[in-house]
Amino acid sequence: MVDITHKNSTLRKATAEAWIEVSSSATIDAITEGKVPKGNVLEVARTAGLFGVKRTSDLIPDCHPLPVEFTQVTYEFHGLKVRILVEVHTVYKTGVEVEAMTGATVVALTMYDMLKPIDSNVTISSIGLVSKTGGKSQQKTNLTLIRARVVVCSDRIHSGMAGDRSGQFLVENFRRIGLQTDGLVVIPDDSNAIHDEVEKAHDDGIQVLMFSGGTGVGPRDYTYATLTALMDEELPGMVQYGVQYGQSRIPTAMLGRAVAGMSRGLLVLGIPGSLGAAKDYFHAWFPACLHALDMVKGEGH
Repeated sequence: MVDITHKNSTLRKATAEAWIEVSSSATIDAITEGKVPKGNVLEVARTAGLFGVKRTSDLIPDCHPLPVEFTQVTYEFHGLKVRILVEVHTVYKTGVEVEAMTGATVVALTMYDMLKPIDSNVTISSIGLVSKTGGKSQQKTNLTLIRARVVVCSDRIHSGMAGDRSGQFLVENFRRIGLQTDGLVVIPDDSNAIHDEVEKAHDDGIQVLMFSGGTGVGPRDYTYATLTALMDEELPGMVQYGVQYGQSRIPTAMLGRAVAGMSRGLLVLGIPGSLGAAKDYFHAWFPACLHALDMVKGEGH
């Protein structure tokens, strides 16, 4: 495959390995000489690995489809062991280490399946990540120094009539990518309460404040208008991309009035209150949107 890079995108790479061991040199000879009854083991397994990389999102629940720009499968022979190496590239907002490991796993399983008629003692000994580049660890922003807060804005949840799912998802995933967060705040859908949370975030040194809920068009949906009025600069590109990302999955995503912008150096975000919206906007925005914190400090170029 051709390796493609785009001028203003982030190239992310990952290499994974898997080891397969046979019981005799005769099996190794059959592999290298193309004499396995089921066919050319190395080429068939290589093709299967390419399919494995591309179909990762169909197999792993939390992996979403991404554009794979380059995949390479290579082999190393070490006595009775074969080392499988799978390298994957993407120009996207998330890394491809799971795709690379899935590809290596599929290659190893394909080799096992093709070799078992001639060698009953074939084993797969290990699968792991060798290297990755271009992920969050290489961003200029040190994620572990960023303090984030999640605010659920809902009359029903605040009154105890309904339970929260979206806010908890955001808290867990902020922590997963390395941000500091002091947990979850639940408030009614009220302009004064929303305003107070923004001011508290400023006072507490929070850098990312994310609201979930209150962005619809109902009579009690105040989040959008209140947050927009508090912003020094809006970030319409974030909103457009978030809506586009969600609408490719759920047509009604176009009705959600998300909001994103800066308020005196604080990154303020507001999204619809459903769990699906929280997942879509989180995957669309993070961690790339945190570059705004560098930009506001004059470190973005």
